[in-house]
Amino acid sequence: MLQWIAWIVVIGFAAVLPWLVHDWMLKDGSEPSAAPSAVDGETVAATETAAEPATPDSEPEPAADSSEEPVAAAPKRSASTRVSDFFRQAWLDVKGVKDENRTGDMHSERSREAAARVTPALEAALAKKKLALGMPIFLRIFKESNELELWMEPNTGADWVLFKTWPICEWSGELGPKLEEGDGQSPEGFYYVPPGRMNPESQFHLSFDLGFPNEYDRKHKRTGSYLMVHGNCVSVGCYAMTDPVIEEIYTLATAALDHGQPYFRVHAFPFRMTDEHMDTIPEDAEWFDFWANLKEGYDYFEFLHRPPEVTVVDDRYHFR
Repeated sequence: MLQWIAWIVVIGFAAVLPWLVHDWMLKDGSEPSAAPSAVDGETVAATETAAEPATPDSEPEPAADSSEEPVAAAPKRSASTRVSDFFRQAWLDVKGVKDENRTGDMHSERSREAAARVTPALEAALAKKKLALGMPIFLRIFKESNELELWMEPNTGADWVLFKTWPICEWSGELGPKLEEGDGQSPEGFYYVPPGRMNPESQFHLSFDLGFPNEYDRKHKRTGSYLMVHGNCVSVGCYAMTDPVIEEIYTLATAALDHGQPYFRVHAFPFRMTDEHMDTIPEDAEWFDFWANLKEGYDYFEFLHRPPEVTVVDDRYHFR
């Protein structure tokens, strides 16, 4: 019986494969289908195995910006588009095409063209908050609310400022960490992105690698590779944005790295880890202890007003 079911699945897939392949071939050029909107938001060479660097790039003090505009809703996508994109990325995986940086450079003709499109509107929006391209950046991701925040440090040691919050177009799996290669989970934890993890010629327009697995992930025997923030709005373990949004994020990130920031941090959380939210999670829940550890890093930023230096001590994240 199982053999017959398997054959039915194979035959059904074969029936739609020509349509899917035609669609993928149109997309594989990786260029955006339209120019980005004004401003509204895996890689790379081999997955980095180093832990969080011993010395942070700076010791800034971020400050919340209560005046930030509400986050726009992620664009609606038809079921057929979602199915097509899911199988497209799965097909790339089958072919062994990983979203790795084959140039070894942060910049390409594609990324320069993207920067030219978004820079005028970005500069205008930055100026309203007394910010500028090239200032250090820091990202926070929240799965449950589908949000990606970008914070900037206007001066060394100054309060960090929330520049913008973008809707995440797609992430995959459920709330909880990524455990193994192929589980389809988007990771949670504390990561950092140096220039070598930027991919200006991504299979998914533009991308950067979070650096999964980090030291904590490896201590807990978690496996996976090329876990990205990228464009194309399709995810099998990554955080996918629309192409116009990834162009803005990529431009801000490369400007910061070009101006001397050695890496930027990315903190990925299941949800906003307030005391009130954590009080709704039973202490015997599967990921309660892991999330309580993530909350320590969340609270550090919220209450001490600067991204923490993250290390691993006794198989737990440690913050200072």
